[in-house]
Amino acid sequence: MPRLARRLARRFTGPLAVLALVACVLAAPLSARAEEHTVPFDDDLRRLSEILGALHYLRDVCGADEGQKWRTEMQHLVDAEAPSGLRRAQMIASFNRGYRVYRQSYRTCTPSAATAIRRYLEEGSKIAREVTARYAN
Repeated sequence: MPRLARRLARRFTGPLAVLALVACVLAAPLSARAEEHTVPFDDDLRRLSEILGALHYLRDVCGADEGQKWRTEMQHLVDAEAPSGLRRAQMIASFNRGYRVYRQSYRTCTPSAATAIRRYLEEGSKIAREVTARYAN
């Protein structure tokens, strides 16, 4: 297991650990690829970015008191993936879209906001597991 993956695995638990590990697993194979070319899991990375943006807003609105945790996780994903140009812009735009959509809809924590949080944690974990299973060396 790469050193960064081990460090992140010790730092995070639960669904967050899966997100961190997928970032580490995906970082190595991409360094050899041309930066502007898409990779088979780009759609998954964009969806994961959108989920992180939604969680960044929703967890705060529901009083999780996590500060910048989900934004920081997005930064870890971007740093591990190291995209440039269009791929980087798409990941960031997806995160921002996830945040904005829920900011426009929820001013307070509601039962549906809590349900969205639970579902996004599950979906994010599933994406991370599937991408890791399909594309890890």
